[in-house]
Amino acid sequence: MANCTIAMSSGQLEPSENGETELWLTIRKEASDCVSHEPLLTKHLNALVLAHTCLEHALSFILASKLASIALDADVLYKLFVDVMQSSAKVREGIYADLRAVKERDPACTCYCHCVLNFKGFQACQVYRIAHCLWNQDKKAVAYVLQSRMSEVFGVDIHPAARIGKGVLFDHAAGVVIGETAVVGDNVAILHGVTLGGTGKHGGDRHPKIGAGVLIGAGASIIGNITVGDGAKIGAGALVLMEVPPRTTAVGCPARLVGGRNNPTKLTEPPIETIDHLSYVADWCDYVI
Repeated sequence: MANCTIAMSSGQLEPSENGETELWLTIRKEASDCVSHEPLLTKHLNALVLAHTCLEHALSFILASKLASIALDADVLYKLFVDVMQSSAKVREGIYADLRAVKERDPACTCYCHCVLNFKGFQACQVYRIAHCLWNQDKKAVAYVLQSRMSEVFGVDIHPAARIGKGVLFDHAAGVVIGETAVVGDNVAILHGVTLGGTGKHGGDRHPKIGAGVLIGAGASIIGNITVGDGAKIGAGALVLMEVPPRTTAVGCPARLVGGRNNPTKLTEPPIETIDHLSYVADWCDYVI
């Protein structure tokens, strides 16, 4: 890894009215408490959290440190990331919504600080948000470089032109691939090994459209310009090639709807709240080990 000596900005972003300042103070307290219990991490937490004036600066430092290489200077990346976050309220809104989503929905996330420092799914999603902002500013070459480094460092490959909503949970995230014309709604949970892939070698709208509140299980592949409706659940390992109606469950390879396509079973609870991957088994098949 490249030697990283990032010169941190002393500037401070304007706090919004949605509790961002309070969340940052919580993260700092969590880091301070960790230092008290784990002195070994004092230098680590001081550099990555406690030396910064706000979450945006701390996150820019963390991401720049991870993505820097011999040919990509960490200081340049840090300034770029801070500039994007300062200029884009949408990027900042996505960061805070994603952070809250991970803390609320992932039982492995014990605190916000743990997520910011250690969850590569959260980190990769924020690199995507920065790259997407740059893509929309017609800075496509830089956006492609960030996509490439994200894939190399985190094992997550998201095209910067894809459109992803806020409050997204990438759980484990390893092996996630999201194509150029894919759309992902708000409050979606995506586990590791998920592919939102396209069909055909020609351009055009060729990737899936994922509604709000969808849960996509590990190893699932959703291929082509098809729609997965709001509040739907995609079972682990499913291969989805046809539309999935809202609040239904698709499982299997190729995937079929639990309850049948003519009268599919409707989910009574939002799948992103329960993150339940087993409730459909009894309704789908009678195979028991």
